[in-house]
Formats: sequence, structure tokens, C-alpha cells
Amino acid sequence: MKRLILSAIFLLTATFAFPQKKEADVIIKSAAIIDVKTGKVISGKAVAIKDGLIINVFNETLINGYNSKQILDAKGKYLIPGLWDMHMHFGGGDSLINENKNLLPLFLAYGITTVRDAAADISPSVLEWRDEIAAGKLSGPTIFTSGPKLEGYKSVWKGDIEVGNAKEIGLALDSLQKLRVDFVKITDNTLKPDLFLEAIRQARQRGYRVSAHIPSALTMEQIADAGLSSVEHLGYALKAGSKVEKEISAEVASGTLKGKAFNQKVMDTFDEAAALSTYRNMAKHGMYVTPTLSLNYILTYFEKDNHKNDSYLQYIGKGLQKTYEGRVKRVEQDDAEAITFRHQLFEKTVTTLPLLQKAGVKILAGTDAGYLNSYVYPGIGLHKELELLVKYGLTPLQALQASVINSPDFLGKKEYGSITAGKKADVLLLDENPLTNISATQKIFTVIKAGKVFDRKALDNMLSLLNRN
Repeated sequence: MKRLILSAIFLLTATFAFPQKKEADVIIKSAAIIDVKTGKVISGKAVAIKDGLIINVFNETLINGYNSKQILDAKGKYLIPGLWDMHMHFGGGDSLINENKNLLPLFLAYGITTVRDAAADISPSVLEWRDEIAAGKLSGPTIFTSGPKLEGYKSVWKGDIEVGNAKEIGLALDSLQKLRVDFVKITDNTLKPDLFLEAIRQARQRGYRVSAHIPSALTMEQIADAGLSSVEHLGYALKAGSKVEKEISAEVASGTLKGKAFNQKVMDTFDEAAALSTYRNMAKHGMYVTPTLSLNYILTYFEKDNHKNDSYLQYIGKGLQKTYEGRVKRVEQDDAEAITFRHQLFEKTVTTLPLLQKAGVKILAGTDAGYLNSYVYPGIGLHKELELLVKYGLTPLQALQASVINSPDFLGKKEYGSITAGKKADVLLLDENPLTNISATQKIFTVIKAGKVFDRKALDNMLSLLNRN
């Protein structure tokens, strides 16, 4: 009996003297961790990942306290959360479903670990991919989608849910709830302004965040009061900054102001003080803006670079490329006067970006990549968008925040946005510091998605396979 007691004491003592090691799937050591909220660069820490989550960020000297299936030596590399593209489109009809599906590994290969699909015409497939990726059955970025967007009767857009009264709005939202969409998208092609506001109100009453294109017959104050969550595209901020916005809205509503005359009056009456007042009201209401600079930049300066020989086209299916033609043909018809005007309009519009930031409106980094949107590419497009955000007034840190902090914040996804315990293990290792040069986001050493490691060789293999499709 005495021997048994002594043996038990020995085992107990040994357990305390040699504590069991913690288990991890992956440990990243020696990386410079970027705190995207503060801009601080943290060294001397290791990151432990298990079951798709970051389970600890700890002093690197304690690394022997872990058993890990894989240890990544990231000396000289910079660790940031995975990038989000907050405005893209899967679409183009059933014949292009496979070409759209091929975009999933393309996003991952460029470090885009989450996307927000802002409506099109293949929603059943997108919803299927969303659920398969979430379940770990399909490799790709996490998808948040609006499903079909709300529009008026006889909209030009394919795949919409068309509504013409308050009751039909309710029925449309019923159908979106059954699809378990992640947010609601509304556009203004044929939807009447009063129904537009009603659609926002009803969607918000059901707890949805709502993104939209904005009818020019409405003021930004009306939009904010109705409860819109995010404005898609920066052009709407230019009109909102006019010192005669109400007058312009009334003229649009009466049909007396449209086209070039509308844009000219908006530019001529833009006023920084009026803009800041409106933008502060937007911030007060918690509104976000997704500038989507990329498409407008490409089309504005199309005469300088028509992108038809871009090497990146090797990753884009021929069917998707064909959907680019409509926008391209329109812009190619512009004469010298029209080209000058589109330059002026774009350069005036982008002056609103730093004003929105100054007023406290949260910016979302989104590209408008996907079908229709000429030469705005899924994957690399988000990196180009970050460059444009910096070119036109944000700091590199603010641009990163627009992608990795503001994006999950918009959707209420607190499990993203930083390299801290409890967050999703969607992270990037970069060769260079993006706080010094935003283009460093393109210098990707490793992508980790839901805890799965894709080193540079694996990423290159992804791209090689896409090039064969």
C-alpha cells in the first residue's frame, strides 16, 4: 500500500513538474504582427492556430510549450488578417457558373479570404458555394451574399426581385429570408424613390444591413433617415456634397435634370463645408461607403490603357471576358471632349474620399470585380483598389482598415479583424510591410484560410491550374 501511495505521489509530482504541452495545428513564429487597428508592429510573438481559429498569441520563448503539426518560420515576414473584397459579383447566367466557380481559388491565391457578393443572376450557385465553403467542403474565400437584389418592374438587371408596392417588398424579403441571405441589396434602375425608402425601412426592421445604389431624386439625408447601411460607389458622395443637393434632387424628380447636365451641376455646386456637414450626418447614422474606385478608374483612363493585353486575362474565362464588352464599347465611342469630361468628373469625385474619412464615415474596400465590370479582376483587383484608396487620400493603414476591420464590422462579424486569440485563422504572411508601401499586400508569402496553410508553391500551383482551364 505504501508503495502505491509513493507511486501516486511521484506521478502527481511529475505532472506538475512537466506540464502537458498544448496542442496546435499550426504555429507561426518570428513574424512581425501588424495590429491593423493601431498600426503598431509587434515582434517577439508566436501565433498558435487550431481547428481554424487563432487560439493564442504568446511570447515566442514559450513555443516549446506546444505540440504543433506544423511550425512556420516567418522571420522577416509581416502578418496581417486576410483581405476582404466588400463588393464583387458572381454572375453572367447559368452558362457561366463554372467560370464563376473558378474565381474562388483565384481570390485565395491573391490573399482575399472573404468576399461580399453584391447580387447578380446565379444566386442559387453562390448560396451553395457559401455553405460548402463554410462547411469545409469547398476551397475558397468565405462568401457573404445578398442573393437577388430588389428592383422595380422591368429592371435592366437580370436576376432581380421586382417589386411595385409595399406588400411586394414584404414578400420579396420573405423570400430572401428563406434563402438565408447575409444582407439586402437594393438598386434604383426602375424602383420608385418612395418604394426605395420603404424597402430600406422594411429590411432594417427585419434586422438586415442594407446596401444600395441611390436614386438621384432623393437626398442623402432622406437616405440616412431611412436607415441605409452602405452606399455602393463613390459617385453618390459627390452629389451629397452639393450645396444645392435638395434643388438637384427636385430637378431630377421632375425630369428636368439628367445626363451630362446633372454631372456638371453636381461638380459646379460641390462645396466642402456642405459635404462635411452631410458626411458627418452619414457617420452619425452609422453609414458606410464602398468607393469601388477601380472600375471608374479603368474606364476613365481607358484611352491610356485598354487592358486588352493584360496577362491576368489568362485566369478569366472567355465567357466572363465577353461580358466586359458593353462597358468597353460605350467608353470607346467617347470623343476628345467626352474623354476630358470623364477625367474631370472622376478627379472631382475622388476628392470626396478623404472628406468622408475625415467626417468619420467608415470606408469599405470593394472592387466591383466579376462579370460585366471590365478588367476589374477578382483577386488582384482588391490590391489595386487599396492602391487607389491610398493614391486618392487614405493612408496605407486606413486602406488596410477599410478591408480587414471595417468590412467584418459592417456585417457584425466580430470573429474577424485582428491577429488575436479567438479570431478566425484567416491570415496572410507578406514579404514586405504594407504600412510603408500598400503595394506590399501583393508580396504574398503564405495564405492561411480557416487554418489551412497555402505556401507560395501551393498558391502558384493554384494559378497554374487556373491557367489550364
